[in-house]
Amino acid sequence: MVTEKKLGLGLQGGGSYAAFGWGVLDRLLEDARFDIAAISGTSGGAINAAVLADGFSQGGGREGARRALHRFWQALSSANMFSPLRHAFRLPDRNRFGSNVPRLPSDADNGAVLPPQMTPVSMNPLHGLLSSLIDFERVRRCEEIRIYVPATNVRTGKANIFVRDELDARMLAASACLPQLFAAVEIDGEAYWDGSFVGNPALSPLVGGAHADDILILQNNPIVRSKLPLSPADIVNRASEISFNVGFMFELRAIAHAGALADEEHPDRRRASRVRLHMISGNELLSNLDISSKFNLEWPFILQLHEAGRKAAGDWLASNASQIGVRSTIESHLVDHPERHAAGGR
Repeated sequence: MVTEKKLGLGLQGGGSYAAFGWGVLDRLLEDARFDIAAISGTSGGAINAAVLADGFSQGGGREGARRALHRFWQALSSANMFSPLRHAFRLPDRNRFGSNVPRLPSDADNGAVLPPQMTPVSMNPLHGLLSSLIDFERVRRCEEIRIYVPATNVRTGKANIFVRDELDARMLAASACLPQLFAAVEIDGEAYWDGSFVGNPALSPLVGGAHADDILILQNNPIVRSKLPLSPADIVNRASEISFNVGFMFELRAIAHAGALADEEHPDRRRASRVRLHMISGNELLSNLDISSKFNLEWPFILQLHEAGRKAAGDWLASNASQIGVRSTIESHLVDHPERHAAGGR
């Protein structure tokens, strides 16, 4: 069934919080009123995008994408590979879901928050895992959906946007490479860190062209947290959350108010934008979780994030589906004052 309403999706990262994004995608894929024309994803959002394309490719369609996402998250939980320091965790806390949440070691535990480059701890385990769980040849052949994956060039500080036609495990690992935990990922002689520094997600690739005039952002990187971080590891994680939201909020405001936005790869250039903006946010839920829960891959916790994402998407569709192709559903005061949205304000 070919639909007239097309969506461009912007998927944020956030460690295991990307399971909330999986739930949103799972619900959106059930709705045949919309076609997903393009996805810009960062870190965990980029991984979700690649897995979706893998399942969708070569006739798999929506149901193939849904099955692929479920298989991937179940395998990821079993492998527990998002937590490279999992064997060095301190005693677990309990989160509101009742799952054990490991905490990253502090300076006093391991001597430093930042691991030295090229130690076993800093070697990125995602590359091998992604290679084994995603068929990148199928991803590259998924002509129905364009994919854009930003990573941060360590030398220049600028974004590099990898596209579906070239995508491989190194590029996804680069987009998810937290410098506090991993050595930089080298691609074609350049070193890359997490794409969230330059776009979480990068919205510029979704603007213009023949993609879609409606951009739906899946937000799962908390803007506001009610509790101050106290441990060195939590302080580092909170600082990352804040820095990862700066570029995102800049782009969002530029689109909403100025009708133009900077190109991630060429910040001195601006491109016109007449897109309609929409957002499904998990901030109200996720901001109440301990920061260390981003490293929790216990299957019950992942499933609860997934169900929360499905519910959020269902609620959003019930209220806003009729406005796709008509108008933006992000209200201007929520763009200018995101803390109101994070707190559940309207």
